[in-house]
Amino acid sequence: MVAVINTGHSIRSIFNYNENKVSLGKAECIGERNYPIDLARLTLDAKLKTLLKQLELNKNVTRNSVHISLNFDRSEKELTNEKLIEIAQVYMQKIGFGFQPYLVYRHYDAGHPHIHIVSIKVKSDGKRIDMQNIGKNQSENARREIEKDFNLIPAESKKISNDAKQITSAIQKIRYGDSDSKKAISEVLNYVIPNYKFTTIGELNAVLNLYNISAERGLEGSKMYQHKGLMYQILDEQKRPVGVPIKASSFYLKPTLKNLELRFEANKKMRLPHMKRIKNCIDFAFLKNKKISLEKLDKILRSEGINMVMRKNTEGLLYGITYIDHTSKCIFNGSTLGISYAAKAIQERCEDVVIKSENKALNNSEHNEFQSTKNAISFISAEQVQKIIDSIISPEYNGEYIPKELKSKRKKRKRKGQSDNQ
Repeated sequence: MVAVINTGHSIRSIFNYNENKVSLGKAECIGERNYPIDLARLTLDAKLKTLLKQLELNKNVTRNSVHISLNFDRSEKELTNEKLIEIAQVYMQKIGFGFQPYLVYRHYDAGHPHIHIVSIKVKSDGKRIDMQNIGKNQSENARREIEKDFNLIPAESKKISNDAKQITSAIQKIRYGDSDSKKAISEVLNYVIPNYKFTTIGELNAVLNLYNISAERGLEGSKMYQHKGLMYQILDEQKRPVGVPIKASSFYLKPTLKNLELRFEANKKMRLPHMKRIKNCIDFAFLKNKKISLEKLDKILRSEGINMVMRKNTEGLLYGITYIDHTSKCIFNGSTLGISYAAKAIQERCEDVVIKSENKALNNSEHNEFQSTKNAISFISAEQVQKIIDSIISPEYNGEYIPKELKSKRKKRKRKGQSDNQ
């Protein structure tokens, strides 16, 4: 079993996310706990109002909503609704939410069985539930005990850990025309905005683009831009806008620029502890691989649950990188992580690794050539070696040159009337 805990500022958005799944036939609400009436008599309005009423007891708790998913191995097909409700009840009791009102939803839109639990952090006496390190401590202990008590496949096993890496969101990419545009966009926004930590519209778009959605402010200087307007647009597979854009204010979540800017400031602090994970994954990829390209780096990071969104101009030149960590649900522009993780530096680091690898291959080639020459020389006989030496030290022969000592003396001709006794 793998447990994923998320908190948010809006219980409405989390509630709507799950109820939208129910309306689409992709989920069902299978249970409730600590509600004044049982599930069969609960209306949609009563489900939400019970949570909202208790939140009013402490309005100082801004991040007040809790969204938990319990994910099981795909081979565990014997999990009935009754058993899942029992698991949810034991889990919530062990992490300190046993007396909180909560709803249990079973989702059917993924390859593995899983449930979602919707609850709040404010107790019935108005006190806040402390969730510091709850995932590392209470949740981990609860998970191990539940796995043992209910005979579930442990999360430590290789099989389920691989499945866990793929657990990010069951939301599918939007295809224009397949469903109502506003409803499809709303479903994605209800999941992404409360859960992911982004600090700019560009970082938000890095995630939304994965689902074929874009948040648009309009051209600089336009009335829409000057008045801080925001619209959401569906994209096709080539990331080109299709259909009619929809105003942010028309969505129930109210994902307007004004409301998003409030999240920007809060997210800046909350994502800081998660920067190191992405940097370590990148550095380890370069350290482990002797030769790496941008495409291979992207593939390695994907295996760690990190999307590397590369921005290129019309000529195909890379000018920006944004990293999306689906594990911590944090989004970072490359330059935010540091100069070594920006687009230019990453490209240079990839090139450096390739050059070093090629130089090493070249050096190996030269060494092999030298060894081949050396081995060839060892097969020359002693007689051949002597001939080579003689040819080197013997004087060069020139037919036109005669040493002075070897030249014969020329006889002087006697002049007429001259004797030898002069």
